[in-house]
Amino acid sequence: MRGAESVIGILAHVDAGKTTLTEAVLYRTGAIRRFGRVDKKDSHFDSHELERSRGITIFSKQNPFTIGEKRFTLVDTPGHVDFSAEMERTLRILDYAVLVIDGISGIQSHTETIWNLLSEYGVPAFVFVNKTDRDGFKKSSLMESLKSRLSSVCIDFTQEKDAFDEEISMTNEEMLEAFIEGNADQNFVKNEIAKAVLQRMVFPCFFGSALQDTGVDKLLEALEKYTVCKEYPDEFSGKIYKILHDNQGNRVSFIKLTGGKLSVKTAIGNEKIDTIKIYSGEKTEAVNEAVAGSVCAVTGLYSVSAGETIDLNGVSDNSVPELKPLLSAEVIICDGTDLHTAYRKLSIIGEELPELSVHISSYAENEQIQIRVMGKIQLEILKEIVKERFGTDISFGPCRILYKETIAKPVMGYGHYEPLRHYAETQLRIEPAERNSGITIENECSLEVLDSNFQNLVLTHIGEKEHVGILTGSPLTDVKIILTAGRSHLKHTEGGDFREATYRAIRQGLEKAENILLEPYYSFTLRVPINSMGKAISDIQRLCGEFEPPEMTETEAIIKGIGPVSEFMNYPEEVVSYTSGKGFISMRENGYRPCHNAEEIIKNIGYEKERDLENPSSSVFCSHGAGFEVKWYDVDNMRHIK
Repeated sequence: MRGAESVIGILAHVDAGKTTLTEAVLYRTGAIRRFGRVDKKDSHFDSHELERSRGITIFSKQNPFTIGEKRFTLVDTPGHVDFSAEMERTLRILDYAVLVIDGISGIQSHTETIWNLLSEYGVPAFVFVNKTDRDGFKKSSLMESLKSRLSSVCIDFTQEKDAFDEEISMTNEEMLEAFIEGNADQNFVKNEIAKAVLQRMVFPCFFGSALQDTGVDKLLEALEKYTVCKEYPDEFSGKIYKILHDNQGNRVSFIKLTGGKLSVKTAIGNEKIDTIKIYSGEKTEAVNEAVAGSVCAVTGLYSVSAGETIDLNGVSDNSVPELKPLLSAEVIICDGTDLHTAYRKLSIIGEELPELSVHISSYAENEQIQIRVMGKIQLEILKEIVKERFGTDISFGPCRILYKETIAKPVMGYGHYEPLRHYAETQLRIEPAERNSGITIENECSLEVLDSNFQNLVLTHIGEKEHVGILTGSPLTDVKIILTAGRSHLKHTEGGDFREATYRAIRQGLEKAENILLEPYYSFTLRVPINSMGKAISDIQRLCGEFEPPEMTETEAIIKGIGPVSEFMNYPEEVVSYTSGKGFISMRENGYRPCHNAEEIIKNIGYEKERDLENPSSSVFCSHGAGFEVKWYDVDNMRHIK
């Protein structure tokens, strides 16, 4: 079935004029009656007081509009890097994107990150170069930058016809042949361009000023001519891209329908759709049905999360985001609110912003709430949101790099749990895995050794929590955990017994392993004037980075490499300073590698594994009707599995 509409996202580096272009598009197409402005704090989408006071988009929003006979839903996304996870969640539902670029500042670091994500999600893109009315704008140099840094098939759709025909004809063989033979009529060219745009073989570029409402008409004309509604299967499916709680406290799930249709009272797994609404900014319209290709918001779903794909059976898939927080912080409660009450409130926001990974950490009998964040601005906004929605005053401890841990060689781990009238023993093999692969779970246990229901319990317990290492208490990663054996008791084994045995087996294995501390790295592209190249190379070495031989142009040196986030996170400001604004660095999270200063970090964190009561490495055995603790180093001698 053909979709009812196309979903278009407008994306940009902060301050490129994204929200202003959004206003212009909606105003031009009649979707809104008044052209709002960010500086006057009356823009249509930035309706939240926090957005208006700070002049930035924080929450993604949507609004339908039409151009001629074509229907679209426009999605406005945050531009600030601290809210890039919110932006990325919308990429999964986009049919097309409009990338806004500041005509004066040009392509900035976050612009390249967005461009790479569009490529990875396979989203066709149009480019709108904004602020071309400002002094200093040079179209030729900007176009050259687009071709060299984004794609060689970024094509100026506003240039003279002859030059345009020559350039567009080179994008595919059919078009070239038609131009050579004189068969390139308008309809043929339009259809071929639409096909090329859809296949990401052409990126149409437009120029103008959203604030002055110039050049926007050309962009809208192109959206009408060169977009096509996708074909969708008849069976229902959808992508959850956003969760929020409305003013009445209802949990609202935003869905892009990728198949069939959705009606009120439709059963999704064990849950049922109560209402379906179409959002236009802050306004809503209740409908009885939504069809493939459209975006809607529903109530009645309580077990789905942003990033998941659903069908009539429930959740069918869960995507892993490319952009992940690299910082963590402790939540400090300032008004006497009970910790667990504060945790419940933060968990509601955690459903809306899953990257926060809100959790309670217990260490040495002290509990604290920990979250993960993209940056300090996100913390400032979060503090204000919690105060506004729940009346709770919070602050945060220092932002810390989110380290991880792994092991160097395979090791066996044993966990025994046998207080009076309980019994379970688990044997696991823990092996190092490929870097940035996370935790993989496998089963090599024979049914003759342990019943399948107990085996499934062990496998569930391995995957149900975030296990931590023994160096710093940081999350365990890049390991394969294999169930090799286990033992149960006919009368005394209960489900929770294997949870205890499994957790202790993992921890006991880590105690015997060669442990490695990992830290997050950036990959970077550094562009500086040639006379600053020596300074740049010296800086990279000082910051413990690695780099490839520089590429040289007539005016600049381009240096690509990798470096620790802890050293490079504040380096962009240095680049701007020592190059007087002529150089810049684009950086992107590039996974984890062994920590360059592990001893120093381990000492500074000061983690005492024996005091981590949530993660014991000892086992519990039974003798003379009483349970007693056995330290990890003696468990191998006392285990029952041989």
